[in-house]
Amino acid sequence: MEIAGHLIVVFISIALVNNLVLTKFLGICPYLGVSRKVDMAFGMGCAVTFVITISGTMTWIINNLILQKIGMEYLKYIAFIMVIASMVQLVEMYVRKFFGSLYESFGIFLPLITTNCAILGTCLFIDLWEYDFLEALVASFGGGLGFTLVICMMGGIRENLEWADVP
Repeated sequence: MEIAGHLIVVFISIALVNNLVLTKFLGICPYLGVSRKVDMAFGMGCAVTFVITISGTMTWIINNLILQKIGMEYLKYIAFIMVIASMVQLVEMYVRKFFGSLYESFGIFLPLITTNCAILGTCLFIDLWEYDFLEALVASFGGGLGFTLVICMMGGIRENLEWADVP
């Protein structure tokens, strides 16, 4: 039970208290660029959540089980970027095949997930905070859900402002 409580604290911490967009100012470009409508924002949030979750756990595995074991920690930035780029390509192919209209609405912002500093920042924070595997998984997922929450809220605000009477 103590482990579950700690994991809940890690999740709430990165999703709400230390939100990547609101407190670390990471991921501002897609936050402002794709948040014109809630459905687009939700789609981007889901894509970013998937990429952050997989990238965060994969980079933890690569860093802790490979790079640190062979004394090549200096390659972690290159390895992290390669993992992130691979995950973005996977998401891009999936969205293009199954959600064509969503793919068209994203435009340039879908491939730019690769350069979304929220993803690389999460991977680096996991390493900096020395999380174990479960904490890394929960923090990655929480970071993605926090990003999704904030981008959807911004999308809702912008949709409402579009129809509101401006004084």
